[in-house]
Amino acid sequence: MMAKIQTPQAVRGTQDMFGETEERFAHVVATFERVRRLYGFKGLQLPVIEPTAVFSRSLGEATDVVSKEMYSFEDRGGDSITLRPEFTAGIARAYLTNGWQQFAPMKLSVHGPLFRYERPQKGRYRQFHQIDAEIIGAAEPAADVELLVMADQLLKELAINDGVTLQLNTLGDTPSRDAWRAALVGYFNDHKNALSEDSLARLEKNPLRILDSKDPTDRPVADAAPVIDDYLSGEAQDFFGAVTAGLDAAGVAWTRNAALVRGLDYYRHTAFEFVTDRLGAQGTVLGGGRYDGLIENLGGPATPAVGWAAGIERLAMLIEQLPVQQLEAMIVLENDEGLGQAFALLRQLRQAGISADMIATGSPKKRYDKAVKQNPAAILRVNEHGYYGFSGEDTNSPLMNFLKSLAA
Repeated sequence: MMAKIQTPQAVRGTQDMFGETEERFAHVVATFERVRRLYGFKGLQLPVIEPTAVFSRSLGEATDVVSKEMYSFEDRGGDSITLRPEFTAGIARAYLTNGWQQFAPMKLSVHGPLFRYERPQKGRYRQFHQIDAEIIGAAEPAADVELLVMADQLLKELAINDGVTLQLNTLGDTPSRDAWRAALVGYFNDHKNALSEDSLARLEKNPLRILDSKDPTDRPVADAAPVIDDYLSGEAQDFFGAVTAGLDAAGVAWTRNAALVRGLDYYRHTAFEFVTDRLGAQGTVLGGGRYDGLIENLGGPATPAVGWAAGIERLAMLIEQLPVQQLEAMIVLENDEGLGQAFALLRQLRQAGISADMIATGSPKKRYDKAVKQNPAAILRVNEHGYYGFSGEDTNSPLMNFLKSLAA
């Protein structure tokens, strides 16, 4: 007796998208593509695989992404390759290797799959997808404002802005951040006995991350830690003031969150997150900041840059109602002799930009009933003599104008 063949299962932390799930996903991407064009952001396509050094040098060996979550492997040539866990480092690599400095400042956008080995949960997968927007080569606070206004409009166009709050902070310029970091290290060293194990590990490598620890053990110490405002230089204060003034002028609501940080050393000035309470513990739907030191970390010249990313799956989960996608015309083939006529009409409709389909199988008597169940805007009857019947609202729609042109 032959053994039963085991049906392969999807890899844990991945998903097959179909029906409403896929429609939500596609709606997020289409809206992002439309909005980024309104703001003059150029589309970008990047490799899914990169040399491991692109991420280890940019994200840092001490980060959880590099030390625990990356899908890295040695290829047949002996090179260490990594499935991209985020976009920014790859964009910075492309900027350098392609000599794009001559085009700075550059407004770039990208979307696609990313990979991290972490525990799957609601809205988080091992293969997940993001939309991403970056401005490279612009040092002025107007670039930060531009990105934040664009993100705010995107969330509004997706109709998911209700209950979403823009939280904003400044990490200061290099002198401000260095002075603040030193004060934090001294403070946390004085309170080691009250910190969790994870925060003790961060104290050695990434002390700013203690500030946004979710561990209840850490909160009393983190909440009383030195704040960046006490260490901001005049230049850093002016920069943050220009960002907040720009947001106010553009009508973008924001709230200050002094505990919001980006732990990596190359982050400067603006840090931000759009946060909701509608996704449980995973409340951030879009986040980013200014990373003026990243390209320098990859061996390039000092280059200012700012950007954000958002998980497509999370954005899709927040959409309450998708736009109605109604088929404009359904052709009902009355008899098989009219198939050629039906194909010709179907092609004409689609070339005119009218969404159309055809029912040409099953009992001729039931074909019309099948068409009605599809709920198209209009039903066209076709036989061997051509189009002869119409059911639907008589409006000045593209379909009606097309039908009038046929009758002319």
